[in-house]
Amino acid sequence: MIKLGEIQELIVDRFAAQGVYLKSSNDDEDVVLLPIKEVRDDIEIGDKIEVFVYRDSKDRLISTVKNPKITLGDIGLLEIVDNTRIGSFLDWGLEKDLFLPFTEQRGKIKKGEKYLVGAYIDKSNRLCATMNVYDMLRINAPYEENDNVSGMVYNFNPNVGLFIAIDNKYHGLIPKQKLFKRFEIGEVINARVVKVREDGKLELSLREKAYKQIDIDAEKVMNKLNLNEGFINLNDKSSPEKIKKELEISKAAFKRAVGKLLKKGKIEFAENGIMLKK
Repeated sequence: MIKLGEIQELIVDRFAAQGVYLKSSNDDEDVVLLPIKEVRDDIEIGDKIEVFVYRDSKDRLISTVKNPKITLGDIGLLEIVDNTRIGSFLDWGLEKDLFLPFTEQRGKIKKGEKYLVGAYIDKSNRLCATMNVYDMLRINAPYEENDNVSGMVYNFNPNVGLFIAIDNKYHGLIPKQKLFKRFEIGEVINARVVKVREDGKLELSLREKAYKQIDIDAEKVMNKLNLNEGFINLNDKSSPEKIKKELEISKAAFKRAVGKLLKKGKIEFAENGIMLKK
């Protein structure tokens, strides 16, 4: 059986002016064309050739000896080469670009940018791309608690958090309560594994362990003070929302950072805020 969207070994059945026709076995009646420009001079009937099967611009099955950047069920980072009213087209290394339907997109899609997509077969038996890669990602990543990882943002749910494809392969999630800034779909981020869940998926954090993060947060506070002529309108009575907006950290992290800076004598309290110590 000839399989759409997969790399497979097929048998040369017969020659034609436009190329050679291939089949999956001697008993198979279905054939697929390998264009003449991809046929080697030494090919003979009965030879086996490894090809990828997809559909051409007229929606006919066709094969190629070229390997696409992703195959059926795979995930990869592909570049948008064109945007249309019904969807976008991606460069996946073949003559015909891979179609990304509008309904399968997440966020604003920009020409020339790369996005994480998976390949699937739609209801019309066409090979297409989707940004809904959740079910295509793997579990049981080779990472443990406190390991540093890198991944791409592929979805955001305000009730759950930020979904990350670690190494473009594995499930990762930053829970909503650990998010202190906005991220765009397609953005690559670095994070720390805080928990390996029982289902094999990874829970992530953008922050270091507390004893390391306090120095980073203290530096954020100092930078903000220096940018605001030595004063910021924040203190331990400020709302968590205001602190998050100004510094992109939690109120608890802010209080720890301020406490350290006070202890070192770098800042002091002022009316309605803090200031650099003179």
